[in-house]
Amino acid sequence: MTQEAGTQDRGSGTAEESARATALLAAQGQAAALFAEIGSRGLVAPGRGEREVSDAVRDLAHEMFGVRRYWHKRIVRSGPNTLQPYRQNPPDRIIAEDDIVFCDFGPLFEEWEADFGRTFVLGDDPVKHRLRDDLPVLFEAGRRHFAARPDITGEELYAEVVRLAEAAGWGFGGPHSGHLLGEFPHEKVDGAETDSYIAPGSARPMRRTDGQGRRCHWILEIHLVDRERGFGGFHEELLDLGHDVPA
Repeated sequence: MTQEAGTQDRGSGTAEESARATALLAAQGQAAALFAEIGSRGLVAPGRGEREVSDAVRDLAHEMFGVRRYWHKRIVRSGPNTLQPYRQNPPDRIIAEDDIVFCDFGPLFEEWEADFGRTFVLGDDPVKHRLRDDLPVLFEAGRRHFAARPDITGEELYAEVVRLAEAAGWGFGGPHSGHLLGEFPHEKVDGAETDSYIAPGSARPMRRTDGQGRRCHWILEIHLVDRERGFGGFHEELLDLGHDVPA
C-alpha cells in the first residue's frame, strides 16, 4: 500500500476498512481483466521470448489501465524456468510450441496494489493441462481451509497447501505460499519478516492488524511442479477478500 493510502487508513473504522477492501478487490478485478486480454490477444505464443512477452504485457497494462508502476518484478516463465521460485532469475528463454508458461505481475492501479498469477498451456500435453487445471482447484481448497480456521497461522496454511499439492500428485515449488499484500517486498523472507509470509516459521495468526491498526490482507500462491517432467505452473490472487471468505 502506498504511504498516502496507509495514512488515510490509520486508525480507521469499519467504513474505511470496507473502502480499502473494495479498492483492493477492484484492483484485482482489473488485473483479471488484463490477464483475460493477454489470452485473447495471444501474447503468450511460441517463438516469443519471456522478456518480450513481459514487455508486451507491460504495454498492454498501460494501454488498458494507464499502469506505469509495479510493486514487484514482472515475471514470465516457460518450460523448465517454471520450476523456479520467485527469488530466482533464470535466463530469458524462447517459448516453445508445446510449452507451459506462467505470468506473475504486481501492477499498481491508481495506487492500489494487485498481485495476480496465471498459467497458460500451449499444445495438447495432457499432463500440462492437468497441472494448469489443478491450480485453481487447489487454490480454492486452500482458501476454504483458511476460512474454516479463524486462528490459522501462516505456517499452518503453508503445510496444508503443500499437503494438497502432494495429494494431487504434484510437488510444491516455493519456500512460501503467499504473503501480506503490499507491506513487504518479496525479497525479505527471513528473520522477523517471516510472519509476513505464509511459510514455515510464520507462527502468528493471519487474521490480525498491522502496526497501523489496519486489517491484514493476504495473497495466496499455488506453485505446482512436476520435477520429473521439468515444468510447473502458478496461480495467485487475494486469499481473504471476495467469494464470501471471512476476513
